[in-house]
Amino acid sequence: MQTFYLGVACFLLLTMIVGLARVFLGPRQEDRLVAVQLFGTTGVAVLLLLAAAFDAPAVRNAAMVFAVLAVLAVMAFVRDSRKNDGRGGGGAGG
Repeated sequence: MQTFYLGVACFLLLTMIVGLARVFLGPRQEDRLVAVQLFGTTGVAVLLLLAAAFDAPAVRNAAMVFAVLAVLAVMAFVRDSRKNDGRGGGGAGG
């Protein structure tokens, strides 16, 4: 089973390499955001597979931290893009 986990982790790393092209080529900021989300979710999946393959609970904990950081990165991007659009971040009324 360990070989299967490592094989799937390698496949997911290849998808991350393909997504790297989207980060550099764009063409829009939203495309780059989706690629960064791909890195976040795929990175978490790779870490969880490695944790299962090597029976390492500390790696599982690191994966959960990366999952939270990915959400925070998206929130920061959305907040920054709203500022740049001139709509501001005044909540529902503003």
